[in-house]
Amino acid sequence: MSVVLVAAAVVLAVSGMLTLARMTMGPTMLDRAISFDVLLSIIICVIAVDAALRRTAENVPAMLVATLLGFVGSVSVARFSPGSDDVEAEAADDEEGDG
Repeated sequence: MSVVLVAAAVVLAVSGMLTLARMTMGPTMLDRAISFDVLLSIIICVIAVDAALRRTAENVPAMLVATLLGFVGSVSVARFSPGSDDVEAEAADDEEGDG
């Protein structure tokens, strides 16, 4: 089981580096916010792997706080992100509503 956990840690480390690269190169603020959410999910998984390696449950409160932070961040980004820039799609929606 130790080999599986080490392999999971390596995969999480690589995915964390790729997510950090996406966060720094993201063309829009929304891309950066989504990559932050993905990075937070990776951090939660790293905490879970650490708890599995040490066979302890003392990391569960930290995982819970990180999960709550990710949820609030995702909802905030969804709430305050600008609407669609597709004017044609909005016009088509308005025409369907007039019907």
